[in-house]
Amino acid sequence: MELEATRRARQPGRLTMAAISAVYTIARVAEQLGEDEDWLHELAIELFPDRGCLYVYGVGDNDVTMALTDDGIEYLKDLAAEARRAGTAPPRITPKP
Repeated sequence: MELEATRRARQPGRLTMAAISAVYTIARVAEQLGEDEDWLHELAIELFPDRGCLYVYGVGDNDVTMALTDDGIEYLKDLAAEARRAGTAPPRITPKP
């Protein structure tokens, strides 16, 4: 039985991924990066889970929070840098002491 299960797990075409262990809300990411939360949200709105963007649903119908994995944060940083180079980014926010 164990040998058969091992063979099935090694079949070509099967994808093995590490599980996501943490996600960060868009508010936390904005604070860490010193960026406007609404602007980052607009940048990330078109991202999908394969780019590290997830949605966390709470109790109420409107209780939805965007969250990002580590990969999603890196991808969002790249998008923000592109926007800065293009001159379409708002000013950075000075972190609160």
